[in-house]
Amino acid sequence: MVDPHNRDLWLHRSLFVGFALVLFFLRMLPMGTTAGSWPGPDLILCLTLAWVQRRPDYLPVWLIVGVVLTEDFLLMRPPGLWTALVVLAAEFLRGRAALMRELSIGMEWLVIAGLMTLMLLAYRMVFAVTFVPQPGFGYAMIQVLGSIVCYPLVVGASRLLLGVHKPAMGEIDARGRRL
Repeated sequence: MVDPHNRDLWLHRSLFVGFALVLFFLRMLPMGTTAGSWPGPDLILCLTLAWVQRRPDYLPVWLIVGVVLTEDFLLMRPPGLWTALVVLAAEFLRGRAALMRELSIGMEWLVIAGLMTLMLLAYRMVFAVTFVPQPGFGYAMIQVLGSIVCYPLVVGASRLLLGVHKPAMGEIDARGRRL
């Protein structure tokens, strides 16, 4: 007999990987062939931060590393740099899950916006220190602003369609551990 908690855990992990694969596929399609088009939001980052914020047990570090490192290779970014920043952001949120549980969606959105902006600045700082050419700051900032705007939509879709919600105070899992 399958434990319902383990089934739910692995179902959500599989859904995360499935969504990531679909987003990889959509990003690799040659849809925006005109130069100067606006960048889309980083939906994998939004999904990762939203799920780590709500249910940290659904996304272990090894799964985040695998998905984001695969994205690094597919998008031909420096392997591991963006992965390290995403893992640091996810672990920052995971360590503060109990504190962030009390926040409203507006305050959570503000924290996530600050975190995404800091990630962009750290990414660009490493590029500047190593003298690697990088896209314009405005172009990168538009992508971050798009991600910030899409974050509540990702949270809403995760909550309504997939049941990924913040654990209530005192909620326990099937093994009796506090969430």
